[in-house]
Amino acid sequence: MVPELVALQVAADLFPNGIGRYAVGGLLVGLGAAVIYVGTGISAGASTFLESTLSYVSGQSRFRQYVASRDWRLVFTLGIVLGAAVYAVVYQGGAWTTEVAWWRLLAGGVLVGVGTRVGKGCTSGHGVCGVGSASKTSLAGVLAFLATAILTAQVVAALGVTP
Repeated sequence: MVPELVALQVAADLFPNGIGRYAVGGLLVGLGAAVIYVGTGISAGASTFLESTLSYVSGQSRFRQYVASRDWRLVFTLGIVLGAAVYAVVYQGGAWTTEVAWWRLLAGGVLVGVGTRVGKGCTSGHGVCGVGSASKTSLAGVLAFLATAILTAQVVAALGVTP
């Protein structure tokens, strides 16, 4: 009986608002990835959004490769942003705010952008589509993402850094 109680307490700590909304979110993400793959033959991921958007205004070959898929990539990314906004309004009663300094958000965004290029994709592409496809490269990438995130969080916490 004690192991069950410990498991319930751990679940309650990890999911303080219940597991339902996370399960529904996961199912919707998986369904969205499947629909994009069936409809386009391309694994969904957000890391190519900037390059595909630049194909609207640049003739460079690096950006032109995305001309055929840039429209759905734009809709995909807008859906991510608008989905978060709708969630904030419906479930949190207004816009999401943070105490994190603007320059830290900017620096983090730049580091994430560089990391997605170096890692040949983002967590959504590798974590959802790559792992779902049993890609060894994506599995290694996700393990590297998690290890780096855990290590960074531990170092930042140990240094006492606050937003």
